[in-house]
Amino acid sequence: MIIEIKIPEAGESVTEVELAKWLVNDGDYVEKDQEVAEIESDKATLPLLASESGKISIIEKEGATVKPGTVACKIDTSAKPKKPSPAPEEVKDKESKPKKEAVKDKQPAPDSSETKEAAPAEESQVKATPLARSMMKEKNLSVNDIINGLRKITSEDVEAAVSVGAAAEITSPVSRGEASREESSSRMSTLRRKLSERLVAVKNETAMLTTFNEADMSNIMEIRKKYQKKFTEKHGVKLGLMSFFVKAAIKALELYPLVNSRIEGENIVTPGYFDIGIAVQTDKGLMVPVIRNAEVMGMAEIEKKILELAEKARKNRITPDDMAGGTFTITNGGIFGSLLSTPLINPPQSAILGMHNIVERPVAVNGKVEIRQMMYLALSYDHRMVDGRDSVGFLVKIKEMIENPAAMLTGGHNPAEMLLDI
Repeated sequence: MIIEIKIPEAGESVTEVELAKWLVNDGDYVEKDQEVAEIESDKATLPLLASESGKISIIEKEGATVKPGTVACKIDTSAKPKKPSPAPEEVKDKESKPKKEAVKDKQPAPDSSETKEAAPAEESQVKATPLARSMMKEKNLSVNDIINGLRKITSEDVEAAVSVGAAAEITSPVSRGEASREESSSRMSTLRRKLSERLVAVKNETAMLTTFNEADMSNIMEIRKKYQKKFTEKHGVKLGLMSFFVKAAIKALELYPLVNSRIEGENIVTPGYFDIGIAVQTDKGLMVPVIRNAEVMGMAEIEKKILELAEKARKNRITPDDMAGGTFTITNGGIFGSLLSTPLINPPQSAILGMHNIVERPVAVNGKVEIRQMMYLALSYDHRMVDGRDSVGFLVKIKEMIENPAAMLTGGHNPAEMLLDI
């Protein structure tokens, strides 16, 4: 029986995708639910699965742009299993190996006299005439045997060797390396092309502005150091920085809802929920999977979800549903060593929070200079709906909760003020 494997739907508004890579060869026997190809859209990379076991016949070429529903390959379910063919990369490796072996075969067989231990590296540098080497081979003598039985090395010998080496350096241009003018070219992936368009659109279609602040990370770093072991043992995941910032962002968004809003036509839409996007760098480009309803999650749940989504993104198994929506985004350039940046808004959102590298710096604390672990924070926002007061107030609130994590339990409010009802 011959069955058709069609290109799956890749999400709303996606009218075409790229057949990025075949994971099997034409004529291979594939198992049911085996991944046979990777499909790349402008939103995500998806696997193409074999619906049944059998012999595969590839129809669409690698790199082809096709529409969802197009037949990519066919599977003959009546075929019997056989040893699978190697992947294309392995085929190339195997093709190159015989050539190397052939070269080895052409080399002369080692002489019985060479069964001795390999000579030191210095011996290979000693010059000898072909006749002398032939005589050494005939008498089964090494370079050391000749040198030791001949005479002692004199100062004249050393000076002669130095002069020969200096002359070689002057006359040999290879020692300095040869200049190269080579270039390489590769086609941009569908995802990166779409990402490029979105980044340009953000600059052209929004009134983007960035405000900055800094946060003392000392308390959070101390919490992580003190409770990391217990947290990992109980929840099975490490306590990172991102969960603190997600929690702080949610509390700050509750106080400044316009930062959680978007423009639709002539209206400003403000969701009553908080879907936080986490920017993840992958080989395919920047992806922003979304943690939905993060406001109802605990720290451990947030860390587990971040880990799950990041792994899916890096393994090219992220789906359009994983990245759809999102009301606010957090990006961490600090993991790459960034000290300061102006992150670009992820449309149609109105703002994005940028984290950066943690650096020990001298700061004034209660009139004294102390070394603290500091991080610069950046908030890029769409000035069409978010005013300076809201943007600055939002970032200050983030700073306060990061420096005093206990404030997250009181919704970002000062515990003393809540106690005094002021």
